[in-house]
Amino acid sequence: MAKKSDTITLKEALRLHNRSLKLLNGYCPGLFPATALCSVVSAVIPYVTIFLSARIISELAGKRRPEVIWNWVLAAVVCGGVLALAKGALERWKSKKEDLYYHQEQMIFTDKGLSMDFADVDRQTTRDLFSQIRQNESWSGRGMPLVSMAFRNFVESITGIFSAVALTASLFTSTVPESAGSLTALNHPLFLAAFAAVIVVAVTIEPWLASKGDAYWLSIAEDARLGNRIFSCFGILGSEHGKAMDTRIYNQYPIAEYYMNQSKTGILDRHSRGTMGILKALSEAMSAVLTGIVYVFVCLKAWAGAFGVGSVTQYVGAVTALTGNLARLLQTLGDMRNNAPFLKTVYEYLDIPNSMYQGSLTTEKRADRQYEVEFRNVSFKYPGASVWALKNVSMKFRVGSRLAIVGENGSGKTTFIKLLCRLYDPQEGQILLNGIDIRKYNYRDYMEIFSVVFQDFQLLSQPLGANVAGSAVYERQRVTDALTGAGFGERLAAMPDGLDTQLYKEFGENGVEVSGGEAQKIAIARALYKNAPFIILDEPTAALDPVAEAEIYSKFNEISGDKTAIYISHRLSSCKFCDEIAVFHEGAVIQQGTHAELVADTTGKYHELWYAQAQYYNEETA
Repeated sequence: MAKKSDTITLKEALRLHNRSLKLLNGYCPGLFPATALCSVVSAVIPYVTIFLSARIISELAGKRRPEVIWNWVLAAVVCGGVLALAKGALERWKSKKEDLYYHQEQMIFTDKGLSMDFADVDRQTTRDLFSQIRQNESWSGRGMPLVSMAFRNFVESITGIFSAVALTASLFTSTVPESAGSLTALNHPLFLAAFAAVIVVAVTIEPWLASKGDAYWLSIAEDARLGNRIFSCFGILGSEHGKAMDTRIYNQYPIAEYYMNQSKTGILDRHSRGTMGILKALSEAMSAVLTGIVYVFVCLKAWAGAFGVGSVTQYVGAVTALTGNLARLLQTLGDMRNNAPFLKTVYEYLDIPNSMYQGSLTTEKRADRQYEVEFRNVSFKYPGASVWALKNVSMKFRVGSRLAIVGENGSGKTTFIKLLCRLYDPQEGQILLNGIDIRKYNYRDYMEIFSVVFQDFQLLSQPLGANVAGSAVYERQRVTDALTGAGFGERLAAMPDGLDTQLYKEFGENGVEVSGGEAQKIAIARALYKNAPFIILDEPTAALDPVAEAEIYSKFNEISGDKTAIYISHRLSSCKFCDEIAVFHEGAVIQQGTHAELVADTTGKYHELWYAQAQYYNEETA
């Protein structure tokens, strides 16, 4: 079994949970006060009932005075009613907060992801960390979800302990009369100490056994996460919208069954039938044995005459509750210690620092859009990579021009755009905007001068207009103009609710599914709506048919206006209208010029690529 929990002290576990409480309280205001008050009332109610019931039974077994009995009954009814009403109101308050808890807890990770440097978001280690957190929550509820439960159990057990002590103290001070003969031994301090010692030992062993059993959750965490990921991928393979067709055409069910069978999801079942199950069973058995010991002790003292029958109810209930709450407290502490490694994973993710310098200079808002960008000896390699993605790249953009970037896969085209947009910073060289290193500009300010359509752009399952504007509130005419400019005008006219048409069906059956080409036009419209000085299209027409592609390019000079437009494309025919073409190869710019200049260089890479594509067309393309 893994020993990770052994390296985490209780003090460290308490610190991690306290930090989580503070964090969660910021995102879920009111939840923990509501939980605390509700837990206190819930914990007190049984003891009030025990106390008042004992008084009624004592009077019934003794003098049977009607006025006394009615007073205790009235007190029981009033206290019970008030506490029940209080509990109901507090439960409603707590339930309202808990209904929002999952969403608000997830916002912690959403906010972190949105504020994190893209370079860190893009790291495999970061994605693995986030996946671990999700899988831990999914298969065992460990990590943040367990914090609120541990808090509730802690408050209830502490309240229960104090309440039980108040009702139990007289059990030890009530003496057996001398007339009880040998049972007077129950009064001896050693006997009372022995009884207390038995309770302490039993209360300590029970949660220790339970915590040892629960520690197996930690030992199987890695296998369980893998099994859960496999199930998440292959368990729904036949019904997942994007994969259902391939699954049927290529009969991929055997693949799913193979990987499902390879996953180690049965390991928990084996532990449950083995040591883990034995430990949990012994814990439950210890609780039953302790209850029996309490019954014997209380009944012996009552039989010996130390107190009446009504007090038997009080003491048995109170002592049993006391031991139960002590055990619950210790088990909660054990659960927190077992949960600590999962919280460490959470904070390993949340504590990833933002190392990218954010800059302070304001990007000049130029009415003439006269921005000049220069790459000066820029080199970059991805984290963990041994090969440079870009090496010694130097070039300038002519403001307001149309620049095409071409090259084979892996030549550095998309990396060039990521550096330009400052999603990454280069390890060597400088990127300058109007002669100033872009790292000196305010990061968010700098990002505002770019509109980008990436290869793997994403649309949201939201209304069409909101997708284009990136906001629920927007200028409808501007959105319409952007969609029309991107070639989506006719499709927009056919949309059932126009700009208010919901895209996709995640949030309702009335959602409209759009094709890949239509989605790409919407993404282009989104870039146009932003109206930034630079517009960058990374494979802008990859999902469009030839007619739609020709329409986009024929209109693009008009669409782009005075913007500087940069295209990444594999279709060299789309580059002919550009003012300049940069040819990338193995991370370097090896050619730069107009289409006519580059195609005339028979020894160049562009000429090779052009005629490799031209052979597939019937008419003369050069």
